[in-house]
Amino acid sequence: MTKPRQTKKAKVRGMLERPNGVTLEAICKATGWQAHSARAVLSGFRKAGYTIERTAPGEGKAGGSVYRITAAPEGVA
Repeated sequence: MTKPRQTKKAKVRGMLERPNGVTLEAICKATGWQAHSARAVLSGFRKAGYTIERTAPGEGKAGGSVYRITAAPEGVA
């Protein structure tokens, strides 16, 4: 039997569920999407009821903002 293929959206959700979150750059690299497409998926998760926290990069740290899911809509594991 073969495993069902994981969608890019499911991959992004998994990345957002990490305790340390994920940067927009990492989402783009993992999916092959451009930044505007990655931001659109984040917006779609918010519209679906997910709470996504955005943390600005610390002073002197390289990289962009870090995003992570802090709450899922009811009925979603």
